[in-house]
Amino acid sequence: MNRVLLRVVCLLAVIAGVDYVLWRWLDSVNWSAWWIAVPLVVAETYSVIDTFFFALTMWRVKVRTGPEAPPEGTADVFITTYDEPVDLVMTTARAAKAIGYPHSTWVLDDGDRPEMRAAAEREGLGYVTRTEDWVDKPRHAKAGNLNNALFLTEGEFLLILDADQIPDPRILDHTLGYFADPRVALVQTPQFFSNVDDADPLGNQAPLFYGPIQQGKDGWNAAFFCGSNAVLRRDALMELGIVGYVRDVERTVRLSLRASERMLAKAQRAARADAPTAQVIGEVRARVEDASARLRAGESVGEVTYRLQREVDELSRSAVRGDIAAMEEDLRAIAALPVEADSELGAFVVDEVALERLAERDLSPLAAIESVQRIADTLAVDRPGQAQPVMPMATISVTEDMATAMQLHAAGWRSVYHHELLATGLAPEDLGTMLGQRLRWAQGTLQVMLKDNPLVKRGLSGGQRAMYFATMWSYLSGFASVVYLAAPVIYLLTGVMPVTAWSVDFFARFIPYFVLSQLMFLIAARGLRTWRGQQYSLALFPLWIRACWTAAANVWFGRPLGFVVTPKERAGRAPIPWRQIWPQLTAIVVLVVAAIVGVLRVVAGTADGVGTLVNTVWVVYDLVVLSIIPRAALYRGPAAQTTRKDTPSR
Repeated sequence: MNRVLLRVVCLLAVIAGVDYVLWRWLDSVNWSAWWIAVPLVVAETYSVIDTFFFALTMWRVKVRTGPEAPPEGTADVFITTYDEPVDLVMTTARAAKAIGYPHSTWVLDDGDRPEMRAAAEREGLGYVTRTEDWVDKPRHAKAGNLNNALFLTEGEFLLILDADQIPDPRILDHTLGYFADPRVALVQTPQFFSNVDDADPLGNQAPLFYGPIQQGKDGWNAAFFCGSNAVLRRDALMELGIVGYVRDVERTVRLSLRASERMLAKAQRAARADAPTAQVIGEVRARVEDASARLRAGESVGEVTYRLQREVDELSRSAVRGDIAAMEEDLRAIAALPVEADSELGAFVVDEVALERLAERDLSPLAAIESVQRIADTLAVDRPGQAQPVMPMATISVTEDMATAMQLHAAGWRSVYHHELLATGLAPEDLGTMLGQRLRWAQGTLQVMLKDNPLVKRGLSGGQRAMYFATMWSYLSGFASVVYLAAPVIYLLTGVMPVTAWSVDFFARFIPYFVLSQLMFLIAARGLRTWRGQQYSLALFPLWIRACWTAAANVWFGRPLGFVVTPKERAGRAPIPWRQIWPQLTAIVVLVVAAIVGVLRVVAGTADGVGTLVNTVWVVYDLVVLSIIPRAALYRGPAAQTTRKDTPSR
């Protein structure tokens, strides 16, 4: 690849895009039809920003030739499974056992199936399922499965494989050498699917992502974990879990102490007429303020909380005066004290809103002391609501891979993308399964954006912030796609123009931007087939929009997302998922009708010929893109096993 040429085209594409979108905002928005003109220019602005992110990714493409150091260290191979067929899992497990580099192979069975255990034991493989500690505790899906296994195994490095990903015997020999750099925590290799034919109407192969995009992110030290076919350093994960645990506990303690100080200050004012009670409250308040000061001075959380618990217990036993009736009333509000285990975060957290309400209540003096005592008693540092205090794999998202990688990068660790086919898996063979998989990916990525936005995350470099946010940003495209589909339809049916005119200025700015952006993709792809990915970025607009609102509802309002394992084997002929694709089918019909009406309006002399031509071409492009949906709906699996010419190799 000619890096200089790619950088020149990237730079020109961004310049042309900025020039076009500035002209659109400043000189061509048809404000009389603002209801479509403004959404269109906003969508175009989104696309220009998307172009910028892609250009930035390609700016530092790193093509590695392999590690320079020999492989060293002990290794565990983890095969994660929940309900996949035993034969399928064992095919992967046998291949993992045959890996040439010395290692231990473990089947991580989250389904706790006796038949899976028996099969693993017959092959002499390690078998891990959840310990009793996980009963009636948040499970955290795949992240919880891995976290459980991390504390039951000992290898310095972990090769993580999905149940269907059959590894090459050389996979550890070709990746462990990168860990000679003591700051490398992750080596990711491509995901490639053996049950995908050349047509691939479901777009399962992702040659642009598992290639130029990951190589570009690698140049910014932002290549991220993709859930399988990756090797991770155990020490890095354990450090991540411990640091996250300490931070969560410190946050809980600080919030609780602040709320206690406020409650006691109000109670002390209320008890002025009762000197003995006021004195006791003042002593408790002094202990809480002292605990806060010692925490700020760097004293350990455990020592601070233990001492405070003992002091408040002693003082509360001496507080026997006061209005008992008022205290009983107030204690009813304390019964549901807002300290709980968050099933998404995997952390011991405080409900800040409820804690604020409690701090503002006019509690009786003794009730205030009792509430502080209750808070102090709940400041345990062992995360009683969780199966294990330390969670190395991130649990804030249904896609633990990206979240974990971002935490590693923020902690100063490095990652590597090794572009060599070293494992082969199975992809969805029907549209419904594929849509479920893509929805989960999008939801998980957006969860991370809403809970732990890389733009404001401490520890990340500027390039890393941009690379992570670029991936998250791409899932907002559904809203822009709706506008791109609606704008030509509105013009062809009604003649309402979102631009002031289809002038020379418009074509002189739009055409260079469009051509340069497409040229940038072609050069970056280096001959790889990327059209299917471009189709689905527009054609799956209902899925991307659904991912946005469901992820937001989960993060902001606690609505569950659920976690569905992607089926690895076809269970008969899959039905067409009409409920999931009716928006695209409706859009196809509306586009066809709009094109016919537009032509008829030109023939009747009631429409502008140039504008109709431009929008008809636009409609044709939209139809070509959306045509993949009916093709995918009718797809019944690959005709034969094939080997793609764009298979990654070192």
